[in-house]
Amino acid sequence: MDALSSLADGFAIALTWQNLALALLGCFLGTLIGALPGLGPSNGVAILIPLVFSIGLKATPALILLTSVYYGAMYGGRISSILLNIPGDEPAMMTTLDGYPMAQKGQAGEALSISGLASFVGSFFATWGLVFLAPQLVKVALLFGPAEYFALFTLAFATLGGLSSKNQAKSAIAAALGLAIAMVGVDGQTGVPRFTFNNVHFYDGIDFLVAIVGFFAVSEVLVFIENHATGPSAKPAPKLGRIIPPLSMIKATSGAMGRGTILGFIAGVLPGAGASLGSFIAYALEKKVSNKNDTFGKGDPRGVAAPEAGNNAAAGGALVPMLALGVPGSGTTAVLLAMLLALDITPGPLLFTKNPDVVWGLIAALFIGNFMLLAMNIPMMGIFVRLLAIPAKYLMPAVAMISFVGIYGISGSTFDLEVMIAFGVAGWVLRKLDVPLVPVILGILLGNQMENNLRRAMTISDGNLWALVESPLAIGLWIMAIVGFILPLVVGRFVRISALKKSKIEAGDVGTAD
Repeated sequence: MDALSSLADGFAIALTWQNLALALLGCFLGTLIGALPGLGPSNGVAILIPLVFSIGLKATPALILLTSVYYGAMYGGRISSILLNIPGDEPAMMTTLDGYPMAQKGQAGEALSISGLASFVGSFFATWGLVFLAPQLVKVALLFGPAEYFALFTLAFATLGGLSSKNQAKSAIAAALGLAIAMVGVDGQTGVPRFTFNNVHFYDGIDFLVAIVGFFAVSEVLVFIENHATGPSAKPAPKLGRIIPPLSMIKATSGAMGRGTILGFIAGVLPGAGASLGSFIAYALEKKVSNKNDTFGKGDPRGVAAPEAGNNAAAGGALVPMLALGVPGSGTTAVLLAMLLALDITPGPLLFTKNPDVVWGLIAALFIGNFMLLAMNIPMMGIFVRLLAIPAKYLMPAVAMISFVGIYGISGSTFDLEVMIAFGVAGWVLRKLDVPLVPVILGILLGNQMENNLRRAMTISDGNLWALVESPLAIGLWIMAIVGFILPLVVGRFVRISALKKSKIEAGDVGTAD
């Protein structure tokens, strides 16, 4: 009942004209960003962070705008998957398997409507899961001491980037790089400069917003410049056909939506699992349960509903550890975590008591945003399809302009712009080397907290390293971290090979232009 009462207070905050307008704007921009192949929710949120600071939004409106972009991008990722056979982002990859065949059969409108409805179901019930699970997780988090927090951060590093990365060693290198960047500056305990190269600009450390915008937004512009001359031309989108699906199709896919929602939410709550795993296991289970007539991969609506419910439920689930523990459950929530820290709000157990207006206003806005997205993604489907035709050459200059103006607006420092460009080039190089960027960002965000908790644990135990594994909670977290690091070596390879085989098989069956 406490949660419901707090949620009611949250609705009073979210239902102001300013917050409603920001939620609507975020949903629209997010859907557009998600629909454009390549950008995805992480890049979308990172690009808009400087804009949020430039216009001076307070914490709650800023979070409402950016989480609406997050949810909107998760909705929008399916549009290019179904119409062009090109996933808007990685979690939407599984949607191509049955979505594109449906479009080729003249059912593009129905596929988009069913996937939009499944996205709504997944997000809606995942937000309810956030309402009830996050406060319970906060009670557990109050049992944490410095040793348990250090183990928890290690768990996040061990698992984040797991299944989404092709190489665990590269994820570990990326995390180490992020931790090294976090150490730049004067050590607050000893007063010793670290990695500053005698440059006074580095004495206060590196602003993680500068790093995030460089790694995500500027590197995306560089990738576009690189691909502009050699990239393939966009495929023409097929006709939408009938938009409103028949009632029989909705009934037939309702079970897939329910199962996908449950699996996706569980995948989202696990640190590092994320929406990609949510969509994969939802599709895999649905195929196991429902593929009695061998219709999956040939345009079965259940093959569209299950992964869309799964990846959108995972997006909501990923907010649970981010808000309750301060540990992001996905790449996009890592970027949102940076936003919270920049606003001087520390996610974790005390967030629900110190900033209830922020957290419950945000959750209420997610409910409102879901209905806005449902309204946008079915009746306004034709508008987003036409927006897909906007050439990237018009979008990328806007991305670059927002990045430069936004960062300069925050700090007023040309040195920060130079650092941002350097991070952009570094991000482009890392992407060329297939090194994931999310663990780098996680290292930058959590590095100082991880170091502080390690120091506190060592101070309390008088330097005894065994103090890190003394409590049952810490032991459990260490075991999860080890399993989380090793398991993707086996499962991740299986997931990618299976997905690749399915894509090739389906591409051959339906005669795509790939």
